[in-house]
Amino acid sequence: MEYQKILDQIQEELNYRDVFGKVASYIPELARVDPKKFGMHLYSTDAQQSSFGDSSEKLSIQSISKVFTLTMAMKILGEDLWDRVDVEPSGDPFNSLTQLEHEKGIPRNPFINSGALVICDILVSNLKDPKAELLEFVRKITGNPEIDYDYTVAASEKSTGYRNYALVNYMKALGNIKNDVEPIVDFYFHQCSLAMSCEELAKAFMLYANRGKLLETGERIISKTKNKRINALMQTCGFYDEAGEFSFEVGLPGKSGVGGGIVAIHPGQYSVAVWSPLLNPKGNSELGMAALERFTTLTGFSIF
Repeated sequence: MEYQKILDQIQEELNYRDVFGKVASYIPELARVDPKKFGMHLYSTDAQQSSFGDSSEKLSIQSISKVFTLTMAMKILGEDLWDRVDVEPSGDPFNSLTQLEHEKGIPRNPFINSGALVICDILVSNLKDPKAELLEFVRKITGNPEIDYDYTVAASEKSTGYRNYALVNYMKALGNIKNDVEPIVDFYFHQCSLAMSCEELAKAFMLYANRGKLLETGERIISKTKNKRINALMQTCGFYDEAGEFSFEVGLPGKSGVGGGIVAIHPGQYSVAVWSPLLNPKGNSELGMAALERFTTLTGFSIF
């Protein structure tokens, strides 16, 4: 497959001027991002790489980080994890309090905010230094020791993160949070502030495209079964309450973030990351979703 030709065609066809999305404004630092940014990077299992645009520029990965923390929590708790968080699509906004109340403090899945905060609670309980160990994990799977948090973004998130505090407090009242609130939300704001490029994200998600093993060394990071479950959750829950639309249009497991990034994988084939900060009303990159729809259309195959 001549991936570079396909990416070049996508870059030629799509433009930020053709979409109506807006940058995330509820996090002050994200509101300052240049809306014209657009990049894409593909990493295949035969080590072929293709890219265009702003693919090497750092973006705030936001909820894409939830795949990394879920992976770490699954390695620690295994199947016991699902006693505290469910695996169903939400169908509601990613920061819904109403759904959490209805379901008595058990989040629908680990990719909505409440579910990710339960995952943070688990990691705070089981790791000596969760922020340092998350960095160590991401640096290992990318092979890049320089990946770091954007501390300005983390502080910006904390300054407006009242709803996330509310989610943790409500779950604590119902017995599904074990630690003090502050270290949980502090870890959560930092994980969302991870700064990575499309190139680095595509490399990181090769772990999930390669059945839980690092492509370059063959080291197994997670079991095939756990990898299968993570990919299934990305397919059904990776795009907030627009997961069905992404499956319908693109047909790949993936995860989005309100920084405008999207990563998707084809198991056994490739990982592909795209970035455009302009978000649709559901909080997903409008241009990014269009680019990935064109990608699976032009390549002629998805997982279906």
